[in-house]
Amino acid sequence: METNPVSVTVHVIGKVQGVGFRAWTDDLARELGLAGWVGNDPDGSVRAVFTGSDQAVNAMLERLREGPRAARVDRVTTAPADPSDTEDGFRIVS
Repeated sequence: METNPVSVTVHVIGKVQGVGFRAWTDDLARELGLAGWVGNDPDGSVRAVFTGSDQAVNAMLERLREGPRAARVDRVTTAPADPSDTEDGFRIVS
């Protein structure tokens, strides 16, 4: 049984730029079958949008709280997003 996709905007704060965070996120999102994007914010944080099954989105959120080995994640905040705003596939933006 197919379920409607879940979509969230995520803001990750900590030492998350210059440590391979976007590439790590891209790899994991593709592995989980998520659509969306990840990008750096000017303040040194990372922002992303994920769309997919509830299970895949929740798995992504759990992993984001840890981050890649070189990162230090201090805080992860989420907010609902509109699934129709997400293109197919996943990509890294600026």
